[in-house]
Amino acid sequence: MPEEVLFKTEEELPRTEIAEALRDAADEIESGDVTLLSDVEEQRVAVPERPRFEVELERLTDSETGDQRYELEYEIRWMK
Repeated sequence: MPEEVLFKTEEELPRTEIAEALRDAADEIESGDVTLLSDVEEQRVAVPERPRFEVELERLTDSETGDQRYELEYEIRWMK
């Protein structure tokens, strides 16, 4: 199935700001209407009553340097 990215933003922020953004997102998800905003775009989506929720923690190692990094992902998905 082809993938189409409708919205993406990435930035380095203090943990407190990330936590605040996640709390705000939780309120929107609970209401069923989510608005994603960046400096250049806006995307709105309705979240169904029972979507699938996935939490994933990965440790990744750079093959050239051996440096390790972690990724903590929260994912909500549903079929349309």
